[in-house]
Amino acid sequence: MDFILQQSELADLARKVEAGTRLETEDALRLYHTPDLNALGRLAALANERKVGQRASYIVNRYINYSNYCILSCQFCSFARKKRDGDGFELSIEEMETKAREALALGITELHIVGGLHPSLPFGYYTDMLRALKAVDSNLQLKCFTAVEIYHLARKSKLPLPEVLAALKDAGLDSLTGGGAEIFRKDVRDAIAKGKETAAQYLEAHRTWHQLGGRSTCTMLFGHVETVEDRLDHLAELRALQDETGGFTGFIPLPYQPENNAIAVTHPPTGNDALRTIAVSRLFLDNFDHLTAYWVGLGMKLAEVALSYGADDLHGTIVEEHIFKMAGAGGGRGQAEAALVKAIREAGKTPVQRNTFYEPVREWEAETPEAPGNSKPPGILDDNLATA
Repeated sequence: MDFILQQSELADLARKVEAGTRLETEDALRLYHTPDLNALGRLAALANERKVGQRASYIVNRYINYSNYCILSCQFCSFARKKRDGDGFELSIEEMETKAREALALGITELHIVGGLHPSLPFGYYTDMLRALKAVDSNLQLKCFTAVEIYHLARKSKLPLPEVLAALKDAGLDSLTGGGAEIFRKDVRDAIAKGKETAAQYLEAHRTWHQLGGRSTCTMLFGHVETVEDRLDHLAELRALQDETGGFTGFIPLPYQPENNAIAVTHPPTGNDALRTIAVSRLFLDNFDHLTAYWVGLGMKLAEVALSYGADDLHGTIVEEHIFKMAGAGGGRGQAEAALVKAIREAGKTPVQRNTFYEPVREWEAETPEAPGNSKPPGILDDNLATA
């Protein structure tokens, strides 16, 4: 066993992890409350190394929010607008095709597409959108829609959930996004997102997608009004579904952004809390291969540190990210590929460009991606982020 862990109060839990014994909720609660953050990080790092070695990944992708009009009014959301608001937007399929072509010229492999629950767009808009984007480049991977969007489309189309997902898959959908999980416990969910899909519905949407052969990511929004016990309940639900289907490619914990939000939070998530959450998640979610440190919410420096606390992925170049930016996160414009590679190297890891399914596209060795001449680095576009 690692010497640091032998000398720590976590030695018995380290032996469980080393033996491949699954941690119980009470074990995870102990990990959350340990004063020895260094030992917790070391244990999570060792668990991560068993999964991926010294590799850490990123994806060259672009976010497109097709609209921010939404019929819901989630208390924590700074993104949604009503039709009467002056700063709402709605993209045509042709505009989305243009954005896809621009991004493909920079080497992206994935479009990440979500939006509000639009009051009037027909189901055909979504299937036509997927087909049009696949027609731009059949190799382009489309990671689209949250679980609540899927339920919204089922209501709009009057089709059963499996038929909606099958139609989207046939039109070109490659992966569901993990957004909208928030916190599963009903009292917390009612406090921050009353009217949104239930925890059971979120899990059922992903279960059904997995049963159709699809893959998806999943998330947890932490650092608002929930307790540590609420977080662990959330992780346990995700772990149980992963035991059942094996359909999740990765887990992405999302720190709550308190600016511009209706929910007053006295103690927003700190760097210490974020690192604890990432480390505990890595150790508890033993059936997940990948855990992402979402740099948009964490900031690049803290995300880099998280690569030593159990995370093995920084997400991506994320051109045109609206949702976290409108909530007050400082990192919404996008990161050049070179910056992601640099951060991974500084963490002592080997950078690997991945695709939507966390499969390697290329592994960097001695060279570093550089911007040719005076042009912009890869992964950056000149976008009006306020209006898309």
